[in-house]
Amino acid sequence: MSQLLSGQVALVTGAGAGIGRATALAFAREGLKVVVSDVDSASGEETVGLIRAAGGEATFICCNVTSDAEVKALVDGTVAAYGRLDYAFNNAGIEIEKGRLADGQEREFDAIMGVNVKGVWLCMKHQIPVMLAQGSGSIVNTASIAGLGAAPKMSIYSASKHAVVGLTKSAAIEYAKSNVRINAVCPAVIDTDMFRRACTSDPKKAEFAAAMHPVGRIGRVEEIAAAVIYLCSDNAAFTTGLALPVDGGATAI
Repeated sequence: MSQLLSGQVALVTGAGAGIGRATALAFAREGLKVVVSDVDSASGEETVGLIRAAGGEATFICCNVTSDAEVKALVDGTVAAYGRLDYAFNNAGIEIEKGRLADGQEREFDAIMGVNVKGVWLCMKHQIPVMLAQGSGSIVNTASIAGLGAAPKMSIYSASKHAVVGLTKSAAIEYAKSNVRINAVCPAVIDTDMFRRACTSDPKKAEFAAAMHPVGRIGRVEEIAAAVIYLCSDNAAFTTGLALPVDGGATAI
C-alpha cells in the first residue's frame, strides 16, 4: 500500500506526456485529485481525459514554468480548485543539447537552465508556503542520473540536473522540521516519446541505451511514477533530501 490518502491533491508539471503523464495517472489511481500542468494544452487536456475516463478527478492548468507569474497562478489555481496541495511533482524539463561543451550555444544554455532549474525553483518557491500553511506536504523533483555524474555531450543538461539535486537537498534541510519533505528522482534512459524520436533518426541508440543499464533494458515511465508515489507516501516519512536513482543499476558501475 502506498499510504496516500484518497481525496488528497497532487500537482504534476510536464504532465502532458511521458513520466509526467504516467505519474499523474498513478496519483489518480491512488484516489487523489490531480492538477495536470503542461505548456502544451492539447497534451495536458489529453492526460486529464485519460484520468477522467478511468474514473478519476483532474483539472488542467496551462503553465510555462519559467514564468513566476504563471507558476504562482498554477499553485493558486490548484488551491482554488481543490482547497489544498499535498503533493507536487516538479517534472517539467527539456533536453535539447547534442554536442560538446565548446560547441554549445547561449540560447541552449538559457533554455535548458530556464526550464530545468528556474522552473523547479519557481515551483518550490510557490508550493512550499502553501504546504507550510497547511502543516504538511511532499515535493518530488525530476533530476537525472546526469545530475549524479558526468554526461558527455550533454554538459549543460547535466549541469541543470546537478542544480536540481542541489536545490532539492538544500530545500529539504531548510524545511526538514516543518513536515514538508523534498526529494528527487534520478531516472536513467526511459522509454518516452522523446527517446523514440531519437531512435528514429539513429536506430542504434536503442541498442546502446539498453546496454548502458546492467539490467539490459531501458526503463518504463510507470517505474519512475512508482518511485514518485513512494517518495510522496508515508512509507517514506523518514526520507527527505534524497536524490533517488531509478536507473537499472547504471550508477552502481
